[in-house]
Amino acid sequence: MIKVAKFGGSSVANADQFKKVKDIIDSDDSRKFIVTSACGKSQAEDNKVTDLLYVVHAHLKYKLSADDVFSLIEEKYFNIKKELGLKIDLDKEFAKIKEDIKKISDVDYLVSRGEYLTALMLSEYLDAKFVDAKDVFIFDYSGDIDIKKTDEALHKYISSDEKIVFPGFYGAMPDGKIKVMSRGGSDITGSIIANVVNADLYENWTDVSGILVCDPRIIENPLRIDNITYSELREMSYMGANVLHDEAVFPVRAKNIPINIKNTNDPENIGTMIMESCVEVDKKKKPYDITGISGKKGFTVITCIKSHISSEVGFLRKVLSIFENYNISIESCPSSVDSISVVVDTEKIKKYLYEIISKLKDEIECDDVHVTEGISLIAVVGRAMVNKHGMSGKIFATLGENNINIKTISQGTDEICIVVGVDSKDFEKSIRCIYEKFIK
Repeated sequence: MIKVAKFGGSSVANADQFKKVKDIIDSDDSRKFIVTSACGKSQAEDNKVTDLLYVVHAHLKYKLSADDVFSLIEEKYFNIKKELGLKIDLDKEFAKIKEDIKKISDVDYLVSRGEYLTALMLSEYLDAKFVDAKDVFIFDYSGDIDIKKTDEALHKYISSDEKIVFPGFYGAMPDGKIKVMSRGGSDITGSIIANVVNADLYENWTDVSGILVCDPRIIENPLRIDNITYSELREMSYMGANVLHDEAVFPVRAKNIPINIKNTNDPENIGTMIMESCVEVDKKKKPYDITGISGKKGFTVITCIKSHISSEVGFLRKVLSIFENYNISIESCPSSVDSISVVVDTEKIKKYLYEIISKLKDEIECDDVHVTEGISLIAVVGRAMVNKHGMSGKIFATLGENNINIKTISQGTDEICIVVGVDSKDFEKSIRCIYEKFIK
C-alpha cells in the first residue's frame, strides 16, 4: 500500500507537533510521501508563518523595516530546531532569504519560504529526503499546473524506497520563478502527488477529526461525517465548508483515490473518508438523509421582470451576457413565467450594480428590476436524499414552521444538493432548524 500524508500548518506549529507527526509517520511504513504546510499557530494569539511573511512583504513594499516581523519567524523556527536537536543551518537559510528578497522583491518567493523551511526541518527530523517543490511542480505560463511536466519531474524522485518530504503550496514557472497556489494549496500538492504515484490513500492531517455535518460555531458539537462522496464534498466546500481545498479533489478523483481527513492530535480517530462512491459502506450503515449543511452570507438577488419572458428566445442569454461583460459569476438563476432572478456575490457586484440595472432596463427592455440584498445561501447536501420522497418539501416546511421566509430555491436533477436563499438575519437559525430536524 502507498499513502501520501499531507500535514497542515497546525500539525507542524511547534516542536511538540513535529513529534506527533514523526509518531504518525513511523507507525506506518506505507506513509512514504509526506507534504507539509508552513508552521501554523501554536495558540490563539500566535501567528501563522505565511501570514507573517505576507506582512513582511507589505512592509518591504512600502519601504518600511520588517525586522521585527521577520524576527518572529526566526524565533519560531529556531525554537523548533533547538527543542528537536536539529542540525539545519538556519542562520544560513535566513541570510539567503533576506539577500534574495533584496534582489527579487517577489511576494510568491517570500511567502513560499515558510513551506520550504518547514519541509527542510521535517525531512531532517524524519530522516527523509527533501525535494524542493520548485523542482517538481511546474506551472505553465497561464498559471496552471502543467500535469505532464510535473508528472515527469516527480518520477525522477519517487522510484527509490526512501521517504520523501515535499513543501506544499508552491512550484515554479517554466523559467524557474517561484509561483504559489491559492491559500490552502498544500492540499493540492498532496493530491497531485497521490495521483502521480498511484497512491491507495491520500491522508490529509489537520486539527479536526474529519468533516463535521455543519459549522461548529453555529451548532455545538455537531456530528462528524464518517463517509462522504467527492460530489457531496464539492457541494459543501463551494458553499463554505473549508476543511479541504476545493481543487484538491480533482487529481485524486481522476484515479478514484480516497481521501482520509485525520486529526494529528487524535490519530486513532477514523476521521472522514472521502470517496467516489459510498454504496458499499452505506449497505453496512444506513446514512442520514442529510450528509451535511453549509452556507455563505453576502449575496444579492437581481430580479428582471418582463411579460412573457418564458417565450422570448435568447432572453436568459442576454441577461447573463451583461453580467459576463463585468466578469461577474452567477451563483444561481431561478425563474418564473415573467421574471428571472440572478443571484450574485454582493462584494463582486456592488461596484457595477447601477450600471447593470441600467443595461437591463435599456438594452434588454425589462419592465422593472428589483434588487434584494442581505441574502444568505444554505446548501443541504446528501446522497441519500434522492431516495427520500418529498425531501425538498420537508426542508421548506421546517423553515416555514420556524417563521423563516425562503427567498430563492435551487436544486439539480441529481437531487444531491438543495440550496435555499434566506435573509442573512435568519442564516444561523435556518441551519439550526435543519440540523435539529434531520440530524439530531
